[in-house]
Amino acid sequence: MAVNLLDFDLDGLAAYCDSLGEKRFRATQLFRWIHQRGASDFAQMSDLAKSLRDKLAHVAEVRALPIISEQASADGTVKWLFDVGGGNAVETVFIPEDDRGTLCVSSQAGCAVGCRFCSTGHQGFSRNLATGEIVAQLWLAEHQLRKRLNLAAGERAIDNVVMMGMGEPLQNYAALVPALRVMLDDHGYGLSRRRVTVST
Repeated sequence: MAVNLLDFDLDGLAAYCDSLGEKRFRATQLFRWIHQRGASDFAQMSDLAKSLRDKLAHVAEVRALPIISEQASADGTVKWLFDVGGGNAVETVFIPEDDRGTLCVSSQAGCAVGCRFCSTGHQGFSRNLATGEIVAQLWLAEHQLRKRLNLAAGERAIDNVVMMGMGEPLQNYAALVPALRVMLDDHGYGLSRRRVTVST
């Protein structure tokens, strides 16, 4: 199976590029194409050497989550239901506000904590999401919303992320931390540390 590049923070992507015989600056270029520009087709990545683009096309991919459903409200709120395999699905919600655009991101399929007030807890726990599955929620939402809102180059639709979707994020710590690094990295989404919240 092809390697999902959404699974890597910048250091991880640099290590992967090194395994392909490529220098770190290539990882930075690739990271920007994926996260800042929303590219998934390596052929579009014009400042990468053609030899690298051809190599990546055979061994790697930017794996988006399949959308089961998408609901948009008149106030601009958008809710996606994503298929994460094995009969499991997770929700992601965009909430527009006057001073920010917030994305509520899931970290697990189901939840083992079982808080009485939370509907996810009643479903039981299926599995942790991979880093790439956490990042893919932001990747799709950001780039889809930019087109929908006709934002200019460099403008962001999402400048606030809350890990308050399905699951208990700190019980998926190993996948969560690299995902947070992608969100905060200036070569990625460049979110402020004050605008990324892990709810537990």
